Amino acid sequence: MSSVSNYYCSLLKVCCETHNQVQAKTLHCLILKSVINPETFLWNNLVNTYSKLGNLQYARYVFDQIPRRNPFSWNTILLAYSKSGHISGMQEIFNRMPRRDGVSWNLVISGYASHGLFVESFKVYRQMFQDGIANLNRITFSTLLILSSNQGSADLGRQIHGQITKLGFESYVFVGTSLVNMYFKAELIFDAQRVFEELPERNVVAYNTMIMGLLRCGMVEESTHLFCSMPEKDSVSWTTMITGLAQNGLEMEAMQVFRNMRSQGLIIDQFTFGSILAASGALLALKEGKQIHAYIIRTDFLDNVFVGSALVDMYSKCRSMKYAETVFKRMTFKNVVSWTAMVVGYGQNGYSEEAVQVFCEMQRSGIVPDDFTLGSVISSCANLASLEEGAQFHCQALVSGLISFLTVSNALVTLYGKCGSIEESHRLFNEMNFRDEVSWTALVSGYAQFGKANETIDLFEKMLAHGLKPDEVTFVGVLSACSRAGIVEQGCHYFDSMVKEHGIVPIQGHYTCMIDLFSRSGRLEEAKDFILNMSCSPDAVGWATLLSSCRIRGDMEIGKWAAEALVELEPHNPASYVLLSSMYAAKGKWDEVAHLRRGMRNMGIRKEPGCSWIKYKNRVHIFSADDLSSPYSEEIYAELDNLYCKMLEEGYVPDIVLFT
Repeated sequence: MSSVSNYYCSLLKVCCETHNQVQAKTLHCLILKSVINPETFLWNNLVNTYSKLGNLQYARYVFDQIPRRNPFSWNTILLAYSKSGHISGMQEIFNRMPRRDGVSWNLVISGYASHGLFVESFKVYRQMFQDGIANLNRITFSTLLILSSNQGSADLGRQIHGQITKLGFESYVFVGTSLVNMYFKAELIFDAQRVFEELPERNVVAYNTMIMGLLRCGMVEESTHLFCSMPEKDSVSWTTMITGLAQNGLEMEAMQVFRNMRSQGLIIDQFTFGSILAASGALLALKEGKQIHAYIIRTDFLDNVFVGSALVDMYSKCRSMKYAETVFKRMTFKNVVSWTAMVVGYGQNGYSEEAVQVFCEMQRSGIVPDDFTLGSVISSCANLASLEEGAQFHCQALVSGLISFLTVSNALVTLYGKCGSIEESHRLFNEMNFRDEVSWTALVSGYAQFGKANETIDLFEKMLAHGLKPDEVTFVGVLSACSRAGIVEQGCHYFDSMVKEHGIVPIQGHYTCMIDLFSRSGRLEEAKDFILNMSCSPDAVGWATLLSSCRIRGDMEIGKWAAEALVELEPHNPASYVLLSSMYAAKGKWDEVAHLRRGMRNMGIRKEPGCSWIKYKNRVHIFSADDLSSPYSEEIYAELDNLYCKMLEEGYVPDIVLFT
C-alpha cells in the first residue's frame, strides 16, 4: 500500500467519523484527478466510506469502477446492501461473486436476519453447509443462535448446538457465550448453566452473560455469588448487577453496588446512570437521586439524551416535577423517550392538563409519538374527563395505527368509561384482538362508575372465567358496584374472595367501598364493626362516607364517633363540621349547631363553595353557587329556574335542613 493511498484512506476515515458526505465526495474527486491507477485498497475504502455514510448509489458506482476486485471489494459492497435493507441487490451481488469466503456467507445470513427474513437466513446456512464446512466459523454459529433466540425456538437452538459440538466449535468462548444466552432466553436455565460450566475458558463477556441470565430468571443469590467470584470485572459487569437487582425489586442493594462501583474508580456510562436513576425513582429516594445528578453534572453525560430522560423520570417518580421540568428544559436534544417521560410524569403526579400541553408541544416539535406516549396522554384526558380532546387522540391512534397497541386501546376503553360513554367503551373493548387484565379492569371500572352493578359483576365473572387475575383496582370497581346497587352479601363475598382466594391485601379504596356498602344500606352498626376490625384506620373519605350516611339515617351516636375521628384526622376540613351540624339541625339541637359554628369561626375554617366545570371548545367553564362571573349568567340562571320548576312538577321536595 502506497503512502498516497494511506493518506487518502485516513482522510476518508475522518469523513465517516464526522458523517461528512460532502467532504467524502470532494476527496473522491481529488483521488480521480491526482491518483493514477488507484490501488484496489483505496477503491475499497471509497466503497466502505459511501456505505457507512448511507449512500448506496455512490458505493455501487465506485464498486463498478474497480478494475481488479478482490474478495474484500465484494464483501464491502455486500455489506453495503445488507445494511441498507436492499435484499434483492445483496442477493444479486452474492450470486455474482467469483469466490465466497466465510465473511460473504455470514453477511448474507445476517442481512436476511436483520430484516426479519429468518427462513431465508437458514436456507443460506444450509447452502453454506453444503458448499463445505471450511467457511463455517464462530460468527456463523453466533448469528444462528441469535436467530433461534429471536424466534423463541429452543428446538432449533438445540439442533444448532448439536452441529456446534459435532464440528468442534463448543470450546470457543465466543460461541459458548452465545449458547448460554440462547438457553437463557428459552428459559432453559439448567442447559445454560451446563454450557457455562463446561467452557474450557471464560472471559468477562461470558461471566456477564451468565449473570444477566440468572438475574432475568430472578436467581439473585446465584448471580451475586458468581459476580463476587469473577476474576476480573468491567463496567458492564457492575452495570449488569445494578440493573438486575433493580429489576428484581432490590433497589437498595442496587444502590450499594453502585457505591462500590464508584469506589473502584471504574468508568460509569449512560447505561449505569440510567439503571441507578431508575432504582432511585423506585425508592422515591430524592436525596440520592440529587446526589447522582450532581455526579452526572461533573461528567460528560449531562447532555446525553438517555441520561437526561432517566433524570426526568427519576424526579417525576419522586414527585418533584419542578426539578423534572428544569432538567427537561435544559436538554439540548430530546427524543420520544424524553418527551414521554415528561408526559407520563405530569400525568402520574396529577397534572393532567400539563401532560396534554406537553404532548401537543412534542408534536409541534416534529417528534412522532409512540404507543406509550399516546396511551399516556389519553389516560390524562380520562383523568380530566375531557372527551373532546380524548376523541381527537382516538382519531390520531386510528390514523397512525397505534390503536393496535394494548397501551393505547386500554387507555381508550378507560377514557370513554370515565367520560360516561360506556357503550363506546364496550365497543372498543370488543374490537380488541387481545385483552389483558388492564383491559378487563378498565371496562369493569367503567360500568361500576356508571352505576351498572349487574353488568359490572357479569364482566368480572367473565374475566375470571378467562383465567385472568384481577388486581386491587379491579376489586375497587366490583366493590363500588355492589355498594351502589346495595347488594351487601355479594359485596362481602367478593371482599373475602379478594383476600382469601386472590391473596390481595386490602387498601384504603377497598375499605372505603365496604364502609359505603354497609352505610348505604343503613347497616351502620355493621359498618362500625367493620371499621373496628380493620387492620388500619379509615382515611378521611372512609370516615366522611360513614358520617354522611349517619346524617341521612339520623344516627347521632355513630355519626358523632365518625365526626370526631374525621376532625382528629383532618382538623381543618370543613366537611366533618358541616355534616355534623346538619345532623344536629335535623334533631333540633340548635345549641350544638351554634357551638360547632362558633368553633369553625374561631379556627378560621370556612366551607368553600362547591363548583363544577365543563370543557367546551378548548376552554374550561367553571360554575359555583351565586356565581355571576360568566357572560352567559342570565341564560344560565333562566335555564336553572326552568329545571327547578320541572323538578317540582315531578314531585321533588327540597331538604331544607341541609341549608339551615
